[in-house]
Amino acid sequence: MASSSGNSSSYAAIPSQPYSGSEGDARNSSGSLVDQRKRRRMESNRESARRSRMRKQKHLDDLTTQILHLTKENDRILSGIDSATRHLLAVEAENSVLRAQLAELGQRLQSLDEILNFICSISFNENNDVGGFGFDGLAMSHADVGYAQQQPLMAAGAGDVFGC
Repeated sequence: MASSSGNSSSYAAIPSQPYSGSEGDARNSSGSLVDQRKRRRMESNRESARRSRMRKQKHLDDLTTQILHLTKENDRILSGIDSATRHLLAVEAENSVLRAQLAELGQRLQSLDEILNFICSISFNENNDVGGFGFDGLAMSHADVGYAQQQPLMAAGAGDVFGC
């Protein structure tokens, strides 16, 4: 007959003699030790699995927080890039206007230099009327000089301009 614990390999009973109390106690106590060890191992495994799930959840939470942080940082960087791009376009537009003004002022300066060189190349004739713009028999009309007088000359006095 097999033992009542279901473990036939450990304990075999003789059919004519029942188990004595000491043998039954040993079997029950060793069976309960195995059961206790199994329960402790199962509890330890459950606790380990619980800690593992908690670590996974914490890692997932950390990654979610990192995603939010990096998304905000990415948005901030993109906003900075957009702002810098708008500023660059404004500076390029202003630079274009300034280049056009430079070209126009360069042409005006060249015209004024040509007029000044023309005036300096003419020798003043004492007999001609300086007020009527006559120099050595050449007469300049008010329209010829008018263009030069449209824009005020800065940083140069009349003596500097005609001080040939």
